Amino acid sequence: MSNVGSLEELRARLAAFAAERDWEQFHSPKNLAMALAAEAGELLEHFQWLTEDESIALPEATRKEVALEIADVLLFLVRLADRLGIDPLEAATHKLEVNARKYPVDKSRGRATKYDRL
Repeated sequence: MSNVGSLEELRARLAAFAAERDWEQFHSPKNLAMALAAEAGELLEHFQWLTEDESIALPEATRKEVALEIADVLLFLVRLADRLGIDPLEAATHKLEVNARKYPVDKSRGRATKYDRL
């Protein structure tokens, strides 16, 4: 399988993949959000009980498993966004702008404090 060149290409390939299998009937936003949460949980399992250092230096076999879980999360997220007509890059750009206002550099640099406590 060739590499996907853009998020739009990934969206189109994923939509075609689902259409070929007649899966649109199962891909309601509710079901996709639930599947996304489940896959995120599977990703978390790889890090549960690890130290910070262990989580940074994963064994290669675990790293490959984590990559597959990241792919699952991304695929369900892209499919959910597509079904809702949301451009994820536009949404992410907007959210970065919102976060920049919530977390000004002079108040948040080097701190993990939530915005309402800065």
